[in-house]
Amino acid sequence: MVLTADELLAGSHVEHEVELPPRLLGKDAHAPGDGRVRLRPLTVRDLQLISRAAREQDALAGALMVQAALVEPRLDLQQVNRLPAGVLDFLLEQVNRLSGLELDAATLAEATQDPLLQAVHRLAREFGWTLDEISALTVGQILLQLEMLRGDGPDVEAGA
Repeated sequence: MVLTADELLAGSHVEHEVELPPRLLGKDAHAPGDGRVRLRPLTVRDLQLISRAAREQDALAGALMVQAALVEPRLDLQQVNRLPAGVLDFLLEQVNRLSGLELDAATLAEATQDPLLQAVHRLAREFGWTLDEISALTVGQILLQLEMLRGDGPDVEAGA
């Protein structure tokens, strides 16, 4: 059976209650119902707006994601930025999970086996290059650098 457009879009309107761990709130124990917030999943439109607003600031993107998903209590960006780092991190993890944006362990393990990703990691580690610097290289340049690191490349002094 194929979903209708309304059925497909229905998940974007669902709100989820999430309980924050007491340790993040500075509490040892709490009564049931305390420490809860209400979140909604992010939509494609939310992510597009957040991406444009945050540009190259990952920390701002996380705060904007939490702000957009937080239904209750509503917080403005300034308030979100004043949250303890652990609370923001926990909420962002929950937003990613509810929005279907989290990577499970198997997907992450598979991604780390990608040869190009391993090459990028090695170049960053060996030369201290940023991802922007590495992404400016062609695949041929990356392969040449890796070959030189292996020590199999031509000896520049021997050819002189």
